[in-house]
Amino acid sequence: MSYETLLVTIEDRIAIITINRPDKRNALNATVRHEIIAALDAVRDDDGVRVVVFTGAGDKAFIAGADIAEFAERTPTEQRAAMTGRRIFDEIAAFPKPVLAMINGFALGGGCELALSCDVRVAARSARFGQPEVRLGLIPGGGATQRLPRLVGHGAALRLILSGDIIDATEAHRIGLVDELVDDTALRTRTLELARTLAAHSPLALRLAKAAVETAAEVPLGAGLAHERELFMTAFSSEDRVEGVTAFRQKRQPEFRGR
Repeated sequence: MSYETLLVTIEDRIAIITINRPDKRNALNATVRHEIIAALDAVRDDDGVRVVVFTGAGDKAFIAGADIAEFAERTPTEQRAAMTGRRIFDEIAAFPKPVLAMINGFALGGGCELALSCDVRVAARSARFGQPEVRLGLIPGGGATQRLPRLVGHGAALRLILSGDIIDATEAHRIGLVDELVDDTALRTRTLELARTLAAHSPLALRLAKAAVETAAEVPLGAGLAHERELFMTAFSSEDRVEGVTAFRQKRQPEFRGR
């Protein structure tokens, strides 16, 4: 597929989705949102893609937030309509394959929320993070009030959301907003190295493991453990489990097929 605001490449079973509006610091407008969903739909059932990586074009911004010029003149009714239907943050969070954020530069507002929706966040040391919506008389509307506390804790999330402050990557890593912090020059290499590691595993096991961990935030411990057991048995009954155990015993690399 061709896109107006995205660059999508596939290498080593990894789909790299780059938001390509560097002149606007890769701000999210309606076209970007629509095309992100289309790109995810295109790779969802593609057996040649096992991992998705999001990043931003250029070295200034991952995503600097929503495109304020686009929503500045909307009425409340128009804004409510724009926030219905399929939303990129929920689509990314629910995507069955692992999704990594390769964060270069500013990740603010909706950009930080997109990163929060990903499974793993790798950031360059020059990256900056924040939820500055209060500065506009708003609150986060892409999931930060829900996902950020689950990730960094209640107090740290409130501090960011209520202050609107922008923090550096070192602080983001300290509070758990960033999973890995690397030198700017190593960002792409390290993120794709991690993505290739995941892509080498059983696609079925990855999907089941992701589903099991996501359940932990939604249900009581007993229900989560019961769900884990059922997902474990699904994996245990798979061809990939047979291949994985056989390859281990034969001291060779497994050839997983996702079945």
